[in-house]
Amino acid sequence: MTVILMKLKKKLPKDRTFEQIRNHYEVEKAIATRLKKATREERRIIYRMMYDELFRQVPDHPRLKQREEPRLTAIANQNKLRLIERFINKSTVFVEFGPGDCRFAMSLCNRVRRVYGVDISDQRGQFGNVPDNFDLIIYDGYNLPMEGNSTDVVFSDQLIEHLHPEDTEFHFQQVRNILRPQGVYVFRTPHRFSGPHDVSRYFSDEPEGFHLKEWTFGQIAEILRQLKYSSWSGYKYTKRKLVKKPFVYFIIIEYVLGILPKRLRKIFSRRLFSRYITMVAIR
Repeated sequence: MTVILMKLKKKLPKDRTFEQIRNHYEVEKAIATRLKKATREERRIIYRMMYDELFRQVPDHPRLKQREEPRLTAIANQNKLRLIERFINKSTVFVEFGPGDCRFAMSLCNRVRRVYGVDISDQRGQFGNVPDNFDLIIYDGYNLPMEGNSTDVVFSDQLIEHLHPEDTEFHFQQVRNILRPQGVYVFRTPHRFSGPHDVSRYFSDEPEGFHLKEWTFGQIAEILRQLKYSSWSGYKYTKRKLVKKPFVYFIIIEYVLGILPKRLRKIFSRRLFSRYITMVAIR
């Protein structure tokens, strides 16, 4: 059965047609399928080219539209700032993995001492003056040219789900390596129970696009435990506020929701987790 005969599982956005969504889905799924089957050496090459290929074949991609719309960028950046503002000050060395257009990372340059963006490709597009205390590091997903024990705060927003499952633990190890003792990694990633969250949500019950794996709090905590992070905590949104909760809160809820049928699990997890895993891990 082809996609065109499949029933949509989600209402189309107002600014995109069925054909645009279908094309986006098919392009992402094809690239993701290659990536899932690839060896680590092959992934180096795919990582470097995947977003250029995606944006070339999907010119109506929402990320490109957001980059051209200052209002949308401002809203997204304000949401990100709420996640990290309590952890930064004028002496902070800050790193954002997966900074995209880098506008958020650059917006912090007047708040911290040094800012680095780390990405697999340069997605900035047209941009004006770059602050003197900002650097964009392009790497292959594995060899990160940064000194160990050099960073106070690392941040990523909706990055971890894009990593190959075999590379996720390696990513958390890289972050731990560049953090100073007691440095923090603040990250947000879609919760598996309320997914899929990528474009495949229109056609599938499982992530098939660039979300190579969507996670739970418990799964990520197990990685942090294995890598000997000293501690970690979880947060949830309540009326646009970020509230820290005892981590057992998330583990218990995941256990209970895991017993429910998938449809109910999705409904309740969206209410209880606001669709995201939001965590702070301390080296």
